[in-house]
Amino acid sequence: MNDEPVKSHDSSAPPQPHLPSGRSIARMDQQTALTPVQMDARSLIHRNSEAKVGVEAFRELRTRLLTMASGNFVTMIASVSRGSGGSFVARNLAAAMAFDEAKSALLIDCDLRHPSQHLTLQVDPEHGGLIDLLEAEQAQISDALYPTGVPRLRVLPAGKTREMGAEYFSSVRMRLLMDSLRSRYPDRYIFLDAPPVRGAPDARILAELADIVVLVAGYGRDTPAAIAQAAANFDPAKFAGVVFNEGV
Repeated sequence: MNDEPVKSHDSSAPPQPHLPSGRSIARMDQQTALTPVQMDARSLIHRNSEAKVGVEAFRELRTRLLTMASGNFVTMIASVSRGSGGSFVARNLAAAMAFDEAKSALLIDCDLRHPSQHLTLQVDPEHGGLIDLLEAEQAQISDALYPTGVPRLRVLPAGKTREMGAEYFSSVRMRLLMDSLRSRYPDRYIFLDAPPVRGAPDARILAELADIVVLVAGYGRDTPAAIAQAAANFDPAKFAGVVFNEGV
């Protein structure tokens, strides 16, 4: 991939990404594809999974999202509370999008306090991640996008942990990064694994960068009142609805 480094810009100047000619991530080969056993170990859905209901549920959710926006888009997935399964849903929704050979997906771990996607996907973020791109002047985007073993699915880990993400998510550099990641490849769909809504404003601020917001509630864990309170944080025009996750 030939993603450019993130550089400082005047906040009034729009980003100027350079689109590659005749290339798309969807046509790029995944060097080493995971086996079904390896995908199960990473809590990833796959076509040969015995949990057919779960696979179809994610495909249905993918289809619904595709009807909500034109072109490629950014979807933020946030749990009502920690432990409700937001990271699981984000990971598998991105995988479901990558099932389509005409599309590619990028999963970004935005839970800066408790990043988990690189651990679950067994990816070694040797070149850093999101925080490194936002803090380092000459950081290369291409260095921080890691193959997952799932064709057409890459992950941008959180990188260094941080206690507060609000100042990063509201920064000009974050907006420029998101614009670059989305506009560089027209078949790239981006999924933001956000921190839980309860306890911090990070998810609400991050939602400003998304086109679609999905809320994840732990079945039998999050009360209707807590779910309604969490949903009230988001623009109704962006809000796709609530996914009830039973696997928490």
